[in-house]
Amino acid sequence: MERPSLEIKLPNTHEEGKLYVVDSLNNLNKLNVCPDRSQHTLDEEENTGGTGENTAGSNIRNQCLFVTFILTLIVSLALVSFVIFLIIQTRNKMDQISSRLISEKKNIEELKKMNNMILKHLNQSGIKE
Repeated sequence: MERPSLEIKLPNTHEEGKLYVVDSLNNLNKLNVCPDRSQHTLDEEENTGGTGENTAGSNIRNQCLFVTFILTLIVSLALVSFVIFLIIQTRNKMDQISSRLISEKKNIEELKKMNNMILKHLNQSGIKE
């Protein structure tokens, strides 16, 4: 009896991986994220066939992406801090305005009471307009 082979022949995925790397590099070049000197390194890597002979290019790319990521985080943190500052300032202003409104409401009620007292006094004294 013949035993079936346990080996499965898979298509060569190494070529697909190379295509994915080339597409990724092209997308990165289109974004112009990295400085000019790293672009020069990327061009050299393409000339060598991308076989990994030039690891300085990938290091510069990684550093460039890392710096971009850190700068994005810093800018995001600054924006969030500014928004929180504005919220706190707005809350303080609203508290001031509401306290002024409450004090003005009390003043208006006192003026109404005084007006009513004056009208009562005038009506009792018999002075009419």
